[in-house]
Amino acid sequence: MLKEFKNFIMTGNVIDFAVAVIMAGALGAVINGFVSKIAMPLIGLVTGGASFSDQFWTPGDVEYKTVEAAKEAGVAAVEYGAWIDTIISLIVVGFVMFLIVKAYNKTKKPVEAAPAGPSEIDLLTEIRDSLKK
Repeated sequence: MLKEFKNFIMTGNVIDFAVAVIMAGALGAVINGFVSKIAMPLIGLVTGGASFSDQFWTPGDVEYKTVEAAKEAGVAAVEYGAWIDTIISLIVVGFVMFLIVKAYNKTKKPVEAAPAGPSEIDLLTEIRDSLKK
């Protein structure tokens, strides 16, 4: 029983799924690095030189230079820049995954249709002919 279970677990689909999960995690880390280290600074240059990940809002009239300074003062800081980073990362990950799935689907062989059996009329004709004999 244990041997059968082991063979079931180690089938190709389970291994393919495990590889896909590991690759998706690695791909997510690479894309997050790309978005936060390359794309967002470039977008920040276009929009005025500030990095989006450093953007935040605090209630009240007091301005803080960093999120850490606001948190040390006990003020709630809404880090909308980090949220924008995450949204852009999600869009990039979704686009890359779309391209990967699209390329994978092109490599798959088309599913061959099952051969068509005899029609109902052919079957009835065959039955009639066999009853005549």
